[in-house]
Amino acid sequence: MNFRDKIIPFEKLPDWRKQFRVSGKKLVVTNGVFDILHLGHVTYLETARNFGDALLVGMNGDAAVRELKGPTRPVNSENDRAGILAALESISAVCIVAEKTMTRFLAAAQPDIYVKGGDYTLETLNQDERRAVESAGGKIKIIPFVPGKSTTALLEKISRL
Repeated sequence: MNFRDKIIPFEKLPDWRKQFRVSGKKLVVTNGVFDILHLGHVTYLETARNFGDALLVGMNGDAAVRELKGPTRPVNSENDRAGILAALESISAVCIVAEKTMTRFLAAAQPDIYVKGGDYTLETLNQDERRAVESAGGKIKIIPFVPGKSTTALLEKISRL
């Protein structure tokens, strides 16, 4: 399979989800920036994937990343980040999301399981996102980060070189 075929345009996501639902398989969904891919990311993604039959990643687009992380981010463009993610074996599909919140994406994706990193709890999770998942019958799982592995830490290390 060509990894580029795993990048699903947002407007095609509802149809992609309908086709997947027919298969009867369990869809796991997560989201994030994934700017400079590192061991923490791939460990997190592999763990998420193991909760179901397929993993769909909602990846923040460039404008949303600037809102979330500041004017110097992302380091890599949305198309580059999506391509790198799509090339990973643990990822079934990637969808670039223009908004900084994932509410519309989650409503379209209708995950069976929505995975978030350990810096969240059910209470600190965006409650609109939580409702979008739970109203479609999905469950939310919080998994820990790999200690000491983050894009921010990696960029700080690079800046000291």
